[in-house]
Amino acid sequence: MLTKTQAVDGAAIKKAIEGRDGKMLASFYADDALVRVIDRNNPPSKPREIRGRAAISTFWDDICSRAMTHKVDTTIANGDSLAFTQACAYPDGTKVFCAAMLELKNGRIARQTVVQAWDE
Repeated sequence: MLTKTQAVDGAAIKKAIEGRDGKMLASFYADDALVRVIDRNNPPSKPREIRGRAAISTFWDDICSRAMTHKVDTTIANGDSLAFTQACAYPDGTKVFCAAMLELKNGRIARQTVVQAWDE
């Protein structure tokens, strides 16, 4: 069952991410959506793949439950594509930077690729 939500756009993504609203974020995805995560632990040749809205909901619930701040800096939309950058910080000062590219289909996120890096 799809949670009633606003349209997927830069403002909605920003509001949900900065508000740490995992439920709202999950509602933006198609039932069969795919999120690919590329980072130090998941290189381009073997990215982490999260398939389906239920698994994506678990992913966002985990991220939104962490004691950290999230700030969406830039969003760019072009037809059925949306991109954004996000800066995060943990209470200990560790910083994370994320760039994401989303492909929309029928008003929902069908595919998302995330490239992220963090302080070590």
